Amino acid sequence: MCELLGMSANTPTDLCFSFTGLTRRGGETGPHKDGWGVAFYEGKGVRLFHDPEPCATSKIAEFVSKLPIKSKTAVCHIRQANVGNINLSNTHPFTRELWGRYWVFAHNGQIPGFTRRVGTYEAVGDTDSEELFCDLMNQIRQSLPRDAMPQQLADALVTLAQEYAQQGVFNCLLSNGDWLFSFCSTKMASITRRAPFGPACLKDVEVEIDFAAETTPNDVVSIIATEPLTHDEQWDIYERGEWKLWQQGEVIACGKVDVPVHKTETDMVSPANMPRDCE
Repeated sequence: MCELLGMSANTPTDLCFSFTGLTRRGGETGPHKDGWGVAFYEGKGVRLFHDPEPCATSKIAEFVSKLPIKSKTAVCHIRQANVGNINLSNTHPFTRELWGRYWVFAHNGQIPGFTRRVGTYEAVGDTDSEELFCDLMNQIRQSLPRDAMPQQLADALVTLAQEYAQQGVFNCLLSNGDWLFSFCSTKMASITRRAPFGPACLKDVEVEIDFAAETTPNDVVSIIATEPLTHDEQWDIYERGEWKLWQQGEVIACGKVDVPVHKTETDMVSPANMPRDCE
């Protein structure tokens, strides 16, 4: 399985701390050594970095981890290949243009034999993940108006995510720079940091930060990851089928849908409990 990392914030924020923790899992503390990528939104633009090399030893990843790129929304992925060769074209996150915005997508899971429906968008590589992304983009383009409101988008995205999750494991992050959509098929966690800020220590490497020294009292920064990245903070663990739509660091819509447990899953989670309200 791959691992995901996303950020939604109300002020331009760098991802250095969380990204440093995630990169250790790309071939050092974890098996996700088949490439990595990260996308930072800057207005309507996207600054993209991709590398098919293990991120734990990647010179590009080392450079990015020390580069304080400020962004309100970011999407990152480290890959453990199960479908498709290890090369640049198969490295997440993937991006496509729709309605004058760049949409960025990263997927954790596998849907064997998935074939996208006919539409404008086609895959460049040979992963099921990119096929899923192109199918999702085609369906959104065909079913929603250009000026669709966030709740309309959320409803359509949840319907598609549930459809994909019926066929296989579908954990994902999707953004157009304005909002960030997260869907959990098996495993995902999130944390929202706001005043009063305190220190935090990474699980995968001995790095600690005092967020109070790096933030203002008005900052709100939310991190979404496959597994918690720190060991001294309280993370919210998603339930199977849970989804959240983030904007400016806050959850603006959320819910939970039924998704099955697949026999091919190698990364199981505890049975889901009752749905919860948005925080």
